[in-house]
This record gives sequence, C-alpha cells and structure tokens, in this order.
Amino acid sequence: MPTVDIDTDELRELTGHEDKSDEQLRDDLFELGLEYEGETEDGELRFEFEPDRLDRLSVEGVARSLRYHYGDSRGVHVPGTNDAEWTIEVEDVPEERPYVTGAVVRGLDFSEAAFDSLIQLQEKLHATMGRKRAKGAIGVHDLTMLKGEAGTDDSEKCIRYTGVDPDDARFVPLESNDAMTPAEVIEDHHIGKEYGHLVEDMDRVPAIYDSIGLFSFPPVINGSRTEVTTDSRDLFIEMTGTDQWTIDRMLNIVCYALAARGGTIEDVRVEYETAPEEYPPELVRPDFSVTEKAVAHDEIETTLGIDLGEEAVLDLLERSGLDGHPTETEDGNAAYDVEIPPYRVDVHHPVDVIDDIGRAYGFNELEPRYPDVGTIGGRHERSRLERAVRETLVGLGFQDLLNFHMTDEAEVSTRMNLGDAEAVLGAAEPVEIKNPYSEDYTVTRSWLLPSIMQVLENNTHRSYPQDLAEVGWVAHRDDEQNTRVAESRHVAAALARHEVSFEDSKARLQALVEAFDAELETPPTEHPTFISGRAAEVVVDGDAVGVIGELHPKVLVEHDLELPVVAFEFDIEALR
Repeated sequence: MPTVDIDTDELRELTGHEDKSDEQLRDDLFELGLEYEGETEDGELRFEFEPDRLDRLSVEGVARSLRYHYGDSRGVHVPGTNDAEWTIEVEDVPEERPYVTGAVVRGLDFSEAAFDSLIQLQEKLHATMGRKRAKGAIGVHDLTMLKGEAGTDDSEKCIRYTGVDPDDARFVPLESNDAMTPAEVIEDHHIGKEYGHLVEDMDRVPAIYDSIGLFSFPPVINGSRTEVTTDSRDLFIEMTGTDQWTIDRMLNIVCYALAARGGTIEDVRVEYETAPEEYPPELVRPDFSVTEKAVAHDEIETTLGIDLGEEAVLDLLERSGLDGHPTETEDGNAAYDVEIPPYRVDVHHPVDVIDDIGRAYGFNELEPRYPDVGTIGGRHERSRLERAVRETLVGLGFQDLLNFHMTDEAEVSTRMNLGDAEAVLGAAEPVEIKNPYSEDYTVTRSWLLPSIMQVLENNTHRSYPQDLAEVGWVAHRDDEQNTRVAESRHVAAALARHEVSFEDSKARLQALVEAFDAELETPPTEHPTFISGRAAEVVVDGDAVGVIGELHPKVLVEHDLELPVVAFEFDIEALR
C-alpha cells in the first residue's frame, strides 16, 4: 500500500492547528483512513493509506483533507490561474510516448521541508499513478534557467517536445558535470541505468528543448541547467506519458500542492502537430475542470444505514471537499449532482462519494444494530476448515502469513522460473486488473508460493530458520466459468534453513494431511520452480492437488536468498 512521510510541524502549520499533538493528529488521520506505520529515521511519521487517494501523497494534500475534516474548509476549491505565456510545441515525437502537459508556478518560497515534500510527491506519483514513470513522468525545472524560442504562433516563450537520435543530442544530466548523449546516460548514469529500459527500444527517444538546447530527457532524467533548489522561486513543470488523462491528473495534484505553498499557477499551451484522440490540437493546461457525479439519496442512506436529511447530506458533501446540488432521478426520487474537484482521481462511482459522506459523518458515529433476520451468525464451513489448517500449521512450527491478493505478473511467473510452462501449479493465466493504480499490483495472484517468497526476500536481514505458511485466496482466468475467473483457496508453506531438504518439507506435509484423516502420496514430477528430481506431486486421497519440492537455484537467486528453501502448495479442499 502507498505510504507518505509527514513532518507533523509542517502539518500543524499547513492546517493552522498548532495546538494539535502528534497523538491527536494520528487519531484524526486514522478517521480519514490513514494508518500510522511508525517513524522514519528523521523523526517524521509514516502513514499508509488507500491507494486511490493519490491527492494525499504529500503533506499538503493530507493537510487539505484535515482542514475539511476540521470544518475549516468547505466545498470545492479550484485555484485561479493566470493566462499562458509559455507554449509546448509537440512535433515528430516518439509514438511510444506521444503525450505531454505542463504548467508554470510562480512566487514560491521554498523551505527545506517544502522542497523535500515536493520531491516526495514527485517520487510517489511516479511509483503509483505513473507506474514507475512508464505511464507518466514528471519534470520540474527552474523557470529562470529556461530561454524560450520563437514558436509557430509567434510566441517567444516556446519549448519543443520532440524525438532525437539517442547518439546525437548532448546535455549535462543531473548529478553529473559532463555532457552526455541520451545513449551515454542510459549506459553510464546510475539513473539512466534504472530507467533507461523505458526508452531503450525506441529508435528516437523523447527530448525537450528550449532555445539553448536539450534540457530534459523524459522519462529518464532532467538536465542540471534547470535543476530546482530551495532558492528557486518560479517553476516550469512538464509531464510526458502514454496517456493524456493520467499526466493531466498527475499535474493537477502537483499544482494543488504548490498552490498550498503560496504558488501562483499559470497556464501553459500545448500545441500538437497531430492532435491526440479525443483532444483538440491545442490544449490549455492545467485542466482544472470540475466533474460531476449523480448520487441517489436513498442509495446514501441504504449504504450507510442511517437517515439523513437533504441539508445534512449537502453539509457532509461540503465537509468532504465536494459540492452537491439537489436534483431528482428519472423515477422522481431525491438525488444530488455532486461536483468533484480536479485533484480527485478516485471518484468513479456513486459509492466513492458515499464513502466520503460516511467519513465526514464519522464511521465511529454509526450505531451498530442487529440485522432484521431470523438466524444467528456463525462460522462458515470453509472458514472453520481454514482456521483448523492454520492452527495445525502453527502447531507444526510455521508462522502464519496474510499477504495481499494482488501482485504483478512477474512475481507469479518470471521470478518463479515458470517461463512458458503449462499445466503446472501457478502457470494458469492470472486475472489482470484493467486500470491498476500501481505497477506493483496489476494482477491477482494465481498461487501462494510467490507471496511467501516475497516475504522471505524482504526478510533476509532477519535470523534463520524462517518457516512461513499461508492459507489464502487465489484466482486465474477460466473461460468455462460464467465469470471467466476460477477462484480457490490454497495452502502453502516454506522452510528457509541453512540445512533443509525435501524430506523436511514432506514430513510437515505428511503431519498436516494426517491431521485431517487423509492419505498422502508424493509421486515424482517436474516443475520449473523446483529442482529437477527433487519435486513431487501432492496427491491427497488419490487426487493430484498440488506440488512439493526443493526450490530451484534460479528462484533463490532471483529473491536474493543465499540458503536452500523447500516448499509445498495444494488446494485446501483436498482436506475437507
């Protein structure tokens, strides 16, 4: 989940509540859905929050939410913008990265904390909405170091977004004193090595020029000439990417954060040589358009389980940073046209608005009540089985895990050495998320062992042995299902020890299966995740339900493990 590091002194200053203690701030933020995760080495507080609220990736965004929570701000706020002086001309741009947007922000007075917050916001947006710069990348430049050239519209403040041969153009990148070509940056610069893969297959790489020369090589690195420091007062912000909507919304979040620091926003014209789909040839950015979402009154009351009058709903909407206008549905029932501010990228459905209303009302204020049904709740048979399996695994010395259901395809396939394998556990096509917020969570996991391996990878600094197990949900594509998704629950366990073998894993598996009065067989099999000749099928009561074995050295190296690991995984239904 995304995290944000917050300087509480900055938070108190930006909210205007100097009297709030750190403990009170933690409690208030918890009501907004931000969970305290501890302190950083610098004494800042770290919070985890829902991945959809990307407007809270900076202390400025968190402070804005708190001001609404405290009632100090109400309704939709849209910063004013000054008319455009600068133009970005887009011509002969690489088709792999055709879109650009931008804004000018003037009159900033950066403190160290404000500067660090901008850097953090840029990094967090790259990691989430920008999908590690693949979908959107941010360039922030000192405006005073730019010299505009004459544009086609006779503007003298024009820069060009174009494509260049990676061996032709030269510039001095950040953290370097020598002029380099884009190809040399990819080959020799540490940032180029990290992000060069985004452009290495392009014949012509993205580049941004002013009249002096190349000053930005997106999405890899900016030039040192326009480097931003705490002394910078006026900024030029450019963003390039594969989707206009995404980079426009990323720009809105950055502009709102800088406006909270006293900056004045100035429009930038974007002129396309070939207009992108659904957009005119000339855009004026940032796009601070307010969108609307219709929400029915009875849907609000039904979802939250409370009775609310019209005035109460309108008040709660304003305290959420939204604006509502009473209207009616096609059936004549009460409803609201709700205005959504331009920094909110998460509102796609009426339930998103209802969630805001519920938080403004206070989920802790909702009174529990018994459902109007004639039955008594109890554990589901499936839940009882899962609980029994977990308790048995803990009794066998395993630590019980609860990992995320979502991951990325490389974790469940490439890093587990599956390659083009078919008809083995884990090789089924995972369920892909159509519009993921982060590159780290693009599919649902199709088996459990990759999740356990990630935990082992993240815990190499801890002592061994590490015996880990999980009972959890998995899913894969299956066109024979009416949902086209096959769901099941698996059991997986791994032993990471300096001296461990197939027999150690089988002994635990045998004890687990016998605890449920079932018979276990382990005939030899081949599975690319495991060492050839050291893997077997898990056959319970005559049915092949899983796999067991010693993990392949390639899998261990991929996860930075320097000791052997044995593991097993199978479908929990075999123990029913």
